[in-house]
Amino acid sequence: MTKLLYLCVAVLGIMGCQPQEETAPMHPQPFVSGDECHLCGMAITGFPGPKGQAFTGRPLSVVKFCSTRDLISWYLQPENHPNTKALFVHDMARSDWQHPDDRHLIDARSAWYVVGSNQTGAMGPTLASFAQQKDAETFANQQDGEVISFYELRLDRL
Repeated sequence: MTKLLYLCVAVLGIMGCQPQEETAPMHPQPFVSGDECHLCGMAITGFPGPKGQAFTGRPLSVVKFCSTRDLISWYLQPENHPNTKALFVHDMARSDWQHPDDRHLIDARSAWYVVGSNQTGAMGPTLASFAQQKDAETFANQQDGEVISFYELRLDRL
C-alpha cells in the first residue's frame, strides 16, 4: 500500500511539472504614448490609420504595431505563426482614421481588409481593417482598393 501511495505522489508531481496551456483571456491592450512598433521601432500613437497587436510567446506577452500592414507583415513570417495566440486590429467603421479608438479593436483573423486604398497610415500605404465585409466594401468604393479576408493576405499583396 505504501508503494502505491509513493507511486501516486510521484505521478502527481510529474504531472504538475508539465507546461500548462495559457488560460488567461487575451484582451486587446490600449495603445499608449511611448509604445513603439515591434517591427519598425516607430512611435505608435502619433500616426493615423489602424494599428495592430499580437499576443505571443510563453509567458504570454503583447507586441504592438504602428499599422495593420506592419502587423500582417510580421505575422506572415513563418517563424511567427506557431507562437501567435491572438491578433487584434482597429475596426475602422467605428473609428476615426486620424485617431483610431482602442475600444474598437477586433480579432484580426475575422476582419476584412481593404488593400490598395488611397488612405495612408504610419508607414504610408496600409490595410484598412473592418469587422464587417459590407463596411470594407463601402470604404473600398469610396477610397479605392480591393476587399480581402485575413486568409487571403499575402506579402506580395501588402
